[in-house]
Amino acid sequence: MRLDIAGFTRGTRNLDHRAVLAFCARMDALGFDGIWFNEFHFQSPPDPYPSTLLLAAAILARTERMRVGTSIVVLPLYHPLLLAEQVAQLHWQSGGRFDFGIGRGTHPSTLAALGIDPASTRDRFEAAYRLMRSAWSGPTLVPSDAPWPASSEPVGPLLAPGERIPVYVAGSTPETVGFAVAENLPLLLSLEPSEQRQFDVYDSLTGNRSGRYPADYSISRYVSIAPTRAQAIAAVDALLPRLYERRRRYAIAQNRPLDTITPIDRDAFLANQMIAGSPGDCFDQLAALRSRTGIESIRLIFNCNGEIPEDEADAMATLFGRELVTPLHALSSPIEVNP
Repeated sequence: MRLDIAGFTRGTRNLDHRAVLAFCARMDALGFDGIWFNEFHFQSPPDPYPSTLLLAAAILARTERMRVGTSIVVLPLYHPLLLAEQVAQLHWQSGGRFDFGIGRGTHPSTLAALGIDPASTRDRFEAAYRLMRSAWSGPTLVPSDAPWPASSEPVGPLLAPGERIPVYVAGSTPETVGFAVAENLPLLLSLEPSEQRQFDVYDSLTGNRSGRYPADYSISRYVSIAPTRAQAIAAVDALLPRLYERRRRYAIAQNRPLDTITPIDRDAFLANQMIAGSPGDCFDQLAALRSRTGIESIRLIFNCNGEIPEDEADAMATLFGRELVTPLHALSSPIEVNP
């Protein structure tokens, strides 16, 4: 089972950068397989890490084996040939330890700041990926019907023959899930809302009726781990009101009506979005999740995307690493990350 960490730099604008690097180095030594970072631009106050690629470069230089992933890079914001070159560089200088998660992105304020028409993001997303893939393997021109100015000088190949950069797709609409299926790209499954909406779309598009999904898809869960189950559940109960308020803040930022944000159902939350309990409890829950879905990769969110203080999240990640990484790895063979 592949065990990754996510959410660590969310809500930590005052966290010293050296602490971020030290955390990643310790998680690398504990045996975690990867760490993922989200892309948010033009935040107020400013986010310390709007560029996931710059952060990835720093972490890859400080770690030995851990992979670093983006969840996601918002493709419509970039010129695809420049981005293809930057990603190829990260792939090379990390020895192939970079995972490129991509998505369409719909945050209104970011698109407005850059003057990007929201109606154009679908075309920009799909065209950008195909141009990048083409430039990695051979000479590529931007065609006249692309969302960017046509080019007269080809770019590529940017990778050596046979090299592949692992690419993942985040999204829940039929168009994006269908794009991932058509391109044979694994999905980064969401947590808020839970991945069931993506499963439903996938099932509808593919006719899947098994309740199981490709092993290289990546699922995610909040984690509350403590020496005893009672301690872990008490932490969950303290978290739920803060998480509800966070959902309301994001609804406001995305211009969604607040009446769509309902109080969190504790039992459903524990069943569908949280791994909680003692190390033994957490092992059993993760083994059951793997068995039920067929998915071998999970992104573990110890800080609840910034709602849990980093020292507490660090302690939980350390306990998890010491107690569970080795036995969970033993459940299955490592996933092949170069499709």
